[in-house]
Amino acid sequence: MASFSITSKGQVTIPKAVRQQLGLRAGSKVRFRVVGDRAEMESIGGSSTVVTSSAAGMLRHKGPACPADFDVASLMISGPGRRGRSR
Repeated sequence: MASFSITSKGQVTIPKAVRQQLGLRAGSKVRFRVVGDRAEMESIGGSSTVVTSSAAGMLRHKGPACPADFDVASLMISGPGRRGRSR
């Protein structure tokens, strides 16, 4: 068991191995309880899965931005000079 220092604000760093084992990330909620002469910490709040309604902006792209009026369906149309699907 390792020992850790407490900052002047009462903060400690939870070791990476402990965070991983408990599934703790930035913003996770924990609860402290004093039991006799020791403190217990437990993870609260349940799900560590992040649900999002849009994936926009989740991936980095170093190329030029796509125009707002770009039609993705136009990529599916076979035209002159393009290789279309054989039917």
